[in-house]
Amino acid sequence: MPQASARHILVETEDQCNQLVQELSNGGDFAALASSHSKCPSGQQGGELGSFGPGQMVKEFDEAVFNGEVGAIQGPIKTQFGYHVLQVTERS
Repeated sequence: MPQASARHILVETEDQCNQLVQELSNGGDFAALASSHSKCPSGQQGGELGSFGPGQMVKEFDEAVFNGEVGAIQGPIKTQFGYHVLQVTERS
């Protein structure tokens, strides 16, 4: 079964999400931005979600993780929790 590791930043609005994507594309530090902006408890670990398999995350997030390019910044990804900036750090 495929496995992936990812990190994310969860915010309430699409505008906040777009602003973070812009900051990251300009060289911003993912972990620092996650710890200061993410409303997910994972923000305190730099947004790290650890390793997981398909179907363990909500559908929209799951699709982005298992179909997106490893290392690329993705977002905004809208889920029932808010808007996510996502980076897949590893996939096997």
